This record gives sequence, C-alpha cells and structure tokens, in this order.
Amino acid sequence: MKTIRSRDNAFVKQLVALAHSSRERRKAGLTVLDGVHLVRAYIDAQGPPHAIAVAESALTRKEVAGILADCPPPIVNVLADKLMAEASSLDSPAFVMAMVGTPEAGSVPPDATVLVLEDVQDPGNVGSMLRSAAAAGITQILLSATTAFAWSPKVLRAAQGAHFLLNIVEGVDVLAFVRSYRGVSLALVPRGAGVAPLYDADLTGPTAILIGNEGSGLSPELAAAATHRVTIPMPGKVESLNAAAAGAICLFEMARQRNLGK
Repeated sequence: MKTIRSRDNAFVKQLVALAHSSRERRKAGLTVLDGVHLVRAYIDAQGPPHAIAVAESALTRKEVAGILADCPPPIVNVLADKLMAEASSLDSPAFVMAMVGTPEAGSVPPDATVLVLEDVQDPGNVGSMLRSAAAAGITQILLSATTAFAWSPKVLRAAQGAHFLLNIVEGVDVLAFVRSYRGVSLALVPRGAGVAPLYDADLTGPTAILIGNEGSGLSPELAAAATHRVTIPMPGKVESLNAAAAGAICLFEMARQRNLGK
C-alpha cells in the first residue's frame, strides 16, 4: 500500500480527473466507482479493480478492511482524507474509490430479450432502469448515442452495482436494430388510437422494450418501427409516469409472464 498526502501526486490527479470529467473517462477508457457498495459489487463480480483509493481515516472500518483483503497491496493507495474529499463526487465523501476499465460490450444475439433506451438523458433514470433490468433478469441493454453515458458516476450510483451483471452497448443505432430484430418489439407510448394496454401483450418470447426521452418519448420513427405500440393503463388522474418507473413496470410485467423468480 502507498500513502499519499500530496494533490500533486500523479495518481491523485488522474483519480480527480476521471471522477469529474466524462471526457477524461471516455479518453482513458476508465471509470471511477465511488463508495463501498459499488466497489464491493465490482470486486464480487469482476475481481480486483485497476486501482483502489482508501481514505486514511477509514482503514480500520470493517467494510473497508473486507475490500482491502480482496485486493493485492500494490493496487491500494491510501489517501489523506482531504484528497478523498476532493476526488469523491458524493455529498459525504466516500471511504473507498476504485479505478476500473470501462467494460467492452459483447455482441447481442438478434433474438435476445433487450431493453432499448432512446435519448434518455437523466443519469438517474438510466441507472434506475439498469438496476430494474438486472433485477428482472434482463441482461442485454442497448443505449442510443444521445442517451446518458452509462458509466458516469451518477448512473453508476443509481444502478447500485447492476452494471456488472449486464451487457451494456452504447452508441447504438436503435432504429436499425429494431428494424432487424427477430422478436417482438414494444414501443411504450401515450394512450391513443391503435395503442394497446401493456398487459395485453405477450412478453413470453424474445422481446425488445423501447423507452424514450423523458419529455418527448420515443421518436416517431422508432415507435412506428416497433411491432407493437403499448401503454401502461393508469386509472388515476395522472397523464404520464417517470421514464424509470415506466421501464420498471414493463420489465416486471415481462418477468411475471415468464414466471421468473418463483
């Protein structure tokens, strides 16, 4: 383990840059996990990260000691508390941060069940839907080029470790994907002519669930390309749902129909 107390240290400079700049994360192909829960989830799924930063005052904490026990000493950097506070993007600075390589996406089978996000811009919504997908047993995620970067700190925090259970493909031409998709594709849209209730759709086979922008929804082209246009029945006096809530309802209706988790 190395103890660092200077902000001029090269590791500290890199950690701060990655934690606060999406441009640096994309350029380096690295991202930062901020907090004990995310670091623990990564280690459990992937093994030791590229590097670890630990607050000097947290070395004796039980959860921190557990993480350090699973990491080879050369990758561990003990930072003065003020340096951890500078690097962490949390309101209360993290005890532990990890620097990890941004995973490369795998190929998506043409008949896989997938969650497709088009122009979903709020990181919290993206992270929440990734978490819901993992919880519902859906592992293939396609994100359009205009959807929030999946490996940003805010998306990572909202997903709470779900990233490491998923194949996340970014920058996808989602319209081309849907047009070539072999399964059933469901465009989630507002109520209207030709729109069926979600609960009438058969979700037991290969299915693509399409969720659009928070304000404008799916693009007309993508909605038209889907095999079905569905809506979530809402008996209350509310016109729409948050994108993440709508996505979760669709994912768990699929899980219900497939009797997953019994």
